[in-house]
Amino acid sequence: MLYFISESAIRLKLFTATASAPGGVSLYEHFFAAGGPIVWFILLPMSVAVVYLAIDLMLSIRRKRLLPADLASRIAAHTAQYGTVRLAERFGRRPALVSRAVIGAFQRSQQLHSDAASVRQFAAESLQEIGQRLLRKAEWCQIIGSVAPMVGLFGTVFGMIRAFNLLGMTDGQPAYDQLAAAISVALVTTFWGLMVAIPALFCYGIFRSRIEACIGEAAIETDVLLGQIFKIQSVTAKQTNPEHSAGSRSNGKKNAQDEADDNKAERVQDILYMTEPPRS
Repeated sequence: MLYFISESAIRLKLFTATASAPGGVSLYEHFFAAGGPIVWFILLPMSVAVVYLAIDLMLSIRRKRLLPADLASRIAAHTAQYGTVRLAERFGRRPALVSRAVIGAFQRSQQLHSDAASVRQFAAESLQEIGQRLLRKAEWCQIIGSVAPMVGLFGTVFGMIRAFNLLGMTDGQPAYDQLAAAISVALVTTFWGLMVAIPALFCYGIFRSRIEACIGEAAIETDVLLGQIFKIQSVTAKQTNPEHSAGSRSNGKKNAQDEADDNKAERVQDILYMTEPPRS
């Protein structure tokens, strides 16, 4: 990290060597070197951390990644063919919200032998946990955005203390170069504190809104998908009931049973092609 910061500082100095502020002072010296160690070792690494977090959140919190368009229909089709036992094997490694919520709900349901209402509750709790994990990552931007102005204020107070000390120690006129250096520390640290805090808080607001929107849509999709899965399980259970099959054979109702078997696929397909909720 320190090597990266030093390399960036050297390149910034070379880049701004030709651009000078009034008085012949380069922009590098005016906005970076004048800030002192508070800027070099605290605020600049915080700015690098904000850039890293913004890129990481931008890549991880994407609609195509968290809410694939056809995932719910594929989960329903897989359930109709193999049941819910193999959902984790087929969709467990996907980062999508719906698959993670449904898999977590059925895994807990198998352990606790719960009913359909409990499965819906488990899915809602899984989505809530996923959303909290995503928000905790985004909250680092809020932490940096809240701390950076305080660090800049600390630099301001430190620089002003130095300036007043210089004024008090001189009998005559103070050394203007030393006084200017102390005031520069005060102003440049405030500048860097605000420059770090504003993008950090902006990123936090943007990604928090995106997370909340994705979780809300995933909750609707998960509820609709669980309804489809329960209907598929109900159709499958009726068609594979051994008592019903035995009674049908003993009472000569084989034709009705065959007709029900023929309609099983059609009834499952009707469930699979239910109208999905519109995406905003």
